[in-house]
Amino acid sequence: MGQQQLLLIVLGVIIVGIAVVVGINLFNANAETSTQDSIVSQGTNIGALAQQYYKKPVSMGGGGGAFDNSKGGVGFQTYFNTLPNKLITSTDATWEVTDVTPTKVTLTATPVDYNWKVVTTVTDSTIVSSVNN
Repeated sequence: MGQQQLLLIVLGVIIVGIAVVVGINLFNANAETSTQDSIVSQGTNIGALAQQYYKKPVSMGGGGGAFDNSKGGVGFQTYFNTLPNKLITSTDATWEVTDVTPTKVTLTATPVDYNWKVVTTVTDSTIVSSVNN
């Protein structure tokens, strides 16, 4: 009888250990997905500001129908540098403008704790984000 009880205790400890490891792995996977969602949301917010810059007349500090300075505006890159620091650098990632053309802006976020990046492409009517490993 003593050996059977000892075997059940050992089996119980093994099952609890496996459950703890699985729980930790699920928590870490959920944390990474949550961070991705947060960074994509930030990209959408900055993308909306880029569209606002694009549509605003040059006389009001916008791009006048261009993301770069081809229509007389300062260009979104310069405008981006005037945004509040909390938008450019958050607790999750740091954003930078990686490409600006008259019709498109590409923003790239580098997360603090992960090796992937989020690339957000903005046009006058669309904002598309993708996670690149």
